Amino acid sequence: MAFTLSIDEFVIAFFTSGPTAITFPIRVYSMIRFGVTPVINAVAAVVLVISFASILLAVRLARPRVAGGIGPVI
Repeated sequence: MAFTLSIDEFVIAFFTSGPTAITFPIRVYSMIRFGVTPVINAVAAVVLVISFASILLAVRLARPRVAGGIGPVI
């Protein structure tokens, strides 16, 4: 949740970070300013895969179990 909010609140992170602290959204923004490179595409793909995996894991853990072990278990 904190990771998603940190990307969503780029403006706040940009103005409140110190000169020595470089957050992930600020680093990505500084890389994009000079043009989109394969590194940016790879970072976006990794973030997308991690997000989907986290969502699938949360859905799987939140699914109620059927008593007696009978029923669909995916």
